[in-house]
Amino acid sequence: MQCTTYNGEIGCLRRLARVLLLAGFALAAMSAMAAEEIRLATTTSTENSGLLKAILPVFEAKYGGKVRVVAVGTGAALKLGENGDADVVLVHARALEDRFMAAGFGAVRKDVMYNDFIIVGPKRDPAGVRGSKDVTAAMKQISASGAKFVSRGDQSGTHQMEKDYWKSAGVAAQGAWHVSAGQGMGQVLTMAGELRGYALTDRATYAATKDKTGLETLVEGGPGMFNPYGIIAVNPRRHPAVNHQGATALVNWMTAPEGRQAIAAFRINGVQMFFPAAK
Repeated sequence: MQCTTYNGEIGCLRRLARVLLLAGFALAAMSAMAAEEIRLATTTSTENSGLLKAILPVFEAKYGGKVRVVAVGTGAALKLGENGDADVVLVHARALEDRFMAAGFGAVRKDVMYNDFIIVGPKRDPAGVRGSKDVTAAMKQISASGAKFVSRGDQSGTHQMEKDYWKSAGVAAQGAWHVSAGQGMGQVLTMAGELRGYALTDRATYAATKDKTGLETLVEGGPGMFNPYGIIAVNPRRHPAVNHQGATALVNWMTAPEGRQAIAAFRINGVQMFFPAAK
C-alpha cells in the first residue's frame, strides 16, 4: 500500500485501519467459533468408567473449546438429541440409534468402540451362575432363585439389553426379587452390593467401582454379551442452533487414528476397557 502525498497518507492510514479492524473481527469470530462449546449427551458408562475424563482433554486441546458432558441413559441421551438439546450423542443401543437416524434426527452416525456386558453378583452366588457363558440361562436361574436383581430401569442401552435377555429367557421381570432402580450404572452397582444381589453391567463401569461394591464377575464371555457404541452428530436441518461443526469434529476425531488410540489406551488397573470399532 503506497501513499505519496499527505492526503494520500491519511487515506492510506484509514484504509489500513479498516483492514486491521476487519482482520480483528475475523480473528475474533474464528476464535469464538473455535471455542464454541460442544454438548455431548452420552451414557453413564462412558462417564462412570472414567473414559471421557481421560480422552476428552486431548480432543479439547486440538479443538480449542470445551465439551460439556451430560451423562444419562441411552434413551434419555437420544431424547436430548431429538429435542436439539445436544449437539452429539454417544450411546449403545443400535436399534434405538437406527430409529433416531431413520427419523432424521441424526446427520451422521459412526461405529466408535465396543466392550462387553457381564453379570455381577455376591461372592456366595445363591443362584449358582458363576462361570456360565450362557447369559439367558443365567438370568433364568437368577429369577428362579429369588435372589435380588437390580435393574437399571431407565431405558438405557444396558436396560434395553437386559429386557432382551429376560424375553429370551421367558421370564417376566417383576416381583419382589426384581428391583427397578431408575438410576445410572454406578448407582445400580452400589445398590446391588448393598442388597447382595445381581446386576447386568458394562465391564468398564464395574471395573471402576468394584472395590466399593464387593460384587464379583460371575457371567461373562457369551456371544450375546457384545456391547457396541455409536456416535451421532445431531442434524442441523432439524435444529439449526446446534453446534454442527463441533459435533462433526468430535465424531471425526473419535473415529480417526488419534481418537482410536486414545480410546484403546484407556485402562483400569492395567486392563483395556474399550476397543475401537473395526474400520
